[in-house]
Amino acid sequence: MTRALALIRRRLVGSVFVLLIVVIGTFLLLEAAPGDAVDAYIVSTGGDAGMIELLRHSWGLDQSELTRLANYLWALLHLDLGQSVTFSRPIRDVILERLPTTLILMGSATALSFGLGSALGIYAGARPGSFRDRFLSIGSLALYAVPGFWLGLVLIVIFAVGLRWLPIGGIESIASARTGLDRAADIASHLVLPVSALGFIYLALYLRMMRAGMAEAWRQDFVLAARARGLSRRRIVLAHVARNALLPLVTMLGLQSAQMLGGSVVIESVFAVPGLGRLAQEAVAARDTPLLLGIILVSAVLVIFINLLVDIAYALLDPRVGASEAGA
Repeated sequence: MTRALALIRRRLVGSVFVLLIVVIGTFLLLEAAPGDAVDAYIVSTGGDAGMIELLRHSWGLDQSELTRLANYLWALLHLDLGQSVTFSRPIRDVILERLPTTLILMGSATALSFGLGSALGIYAGARPGSFRDRFLSIGSLALYAVPGFWLGLVLIVIFAVGLRWLPIGGIESIASARTGLDRAADIASHLVLPVSALGFIYLALYLRMMRAGMAEAWRQDFVLAARARGLSRRRIVLAHVARNALLPLVTMLGLQSAQMLGGSVVIESVFAVPGLGRLAQEAVAARDTPLLLGIILVSAVLVIFINLLVDIAYALLDPRVGASEAGA
């Protein structure tokens, strides 16, 4: 428990500096881009020079970059993400409306990819060189090479348009007035295709990593010792080989969280899922810099939190890591 608390404290201190770098770097990059929210607004609605000047003053765009950055950082200290230019609402409220959808999508896709990928990797690695090992290895490589958006479109064509088994997109049926378990089932049916499109790509990665880790573990001395003690092959696979091969996958789980969050932008666009990814696209199209900054900040916090959980899980799985982190 003490090691875990020490690890959490060290990670939280480092996270503050990471978030500061993310906010400042993102702000400067967005400022370097041509145009702003006023330009995007005028293109869509029209307006004269007087309106442009009034809008720039109203949205604070007539101030210097350093002044706006300082004001934004000061607002963040008070947990204020600002006002969305596009929605004319507090950014915190807009993000909180979309965040649960993205969390459900990411969580379901992670559970699918990590759980099924690890299980198939154990199944393939239990018999190195067998037909099932070669078949799953080749199949996972082919699946990993498929772009996520293309896989999503194929799933739509087959299961939504052709077979009509599942909805084409969205998060739930429009104006269905469903409640309770009926609504939960409706949402689940809408999530099957986007979760599959997002999860299958990373499933292939976890499968190959687990299979490679088990191939390496089979050559270790502890496997020979387990065989010498007369343990069954099933017990050796589950209690020794798979357990040691699982550690790199736990590390990869944290590293892949950022990539999966980025992949959700594409998947949410393909399936019209109203999550953070689609909200980011809307913010970019409208040049809504405060909203885009808020989305990136929340995404960074989410990735840091996931990696913190992964670090704690790794320390629990391998006490040597927790001891070294606490003593550092």
